[in-house]
Amino acid sequence: MTTPATTPATRTVTTTRRLPQAGPPLPPIAISAVALFVASLVLPILLAGGATYPSPFASEATIVEYFRANPTPVLLTSLLQFAASLPLGIYAATVSVRLNRLGIRAPGATIGLVGGVLASASMALSALLTWTLTRPEILDHAELIRLVHDLAFITGGPGFVVPSGLLIAGIAVPGLLAGLLPRSLAWAGLAIAALAMIATLTVAFPGLSILLPIVRFPSLAWIVLAAFLLPHRRPTAAPAAKEAAAS
Repeated sequence: MTTPATTPATRTVTTTRRLPQAGPPLPPIAISAVALFVASLVLPILLAGGATYPSPFASEATIVEYFRANPTPVLLTSLLQFAASLPLGIYAATVSVRLNRLGIRAPGATIGLVGGVLASASMALSALLTWTLTRPEILDHAELIRLVHDLAFITGGPGFVVPSGLLIAGIAVPGLLAGLLPRSLAWAGLAIAALAMIATLTVAFPGLSILLPIVRFPSLAWIVLAAFLLPHRRPTAAPAAKEAAAS
């Protein structure tokens, strides 16, 4: 008995019936990224007996004394922030795939992916720069401490906050137009993203650095909420909203 040959048309039909991979669940990824980052702020303070990581705008004596006196808390800070950068990058990739599966063909999903990757890379770079502040050969030179501390700040401050605004905007815009997220959450995301874009000015105007924590912590909370509320299937929406999201 002969077996019927498989034609290209048959192979095409078989392929199109396969559903794309859904990817890992978003909530554990988001929670792990946020938990590791928050731990990188809290645990070193406890380990250092209440001493806090210095601002780059503090006096040179305060900055140098902190890093020379607290190499272990600084090492813990760098370790936890480097670890937090990994699930953040995975979150951005997973969200991008989820939006594509939900029928979003606008650039928003890709913009969010780019923003998430840049934010993850900036956090990782800031953590690695912070690690160098535990090396004895660096701690012997006050000017090197100041230089590396400033680099760690600029990469982990505006270098992280501004791209994270792109990540949030890339989720919030299709979430609003296609009805994928509650309107209040989508609008809150757009407000956070707008403040993140304004935080670009901190590079030229240090006085605006107050925007960095104002944006950073709500953005971390927002990505966790979005992870829980972003659906796996496209909800019923008005045709106009579907066209706007897919165009």
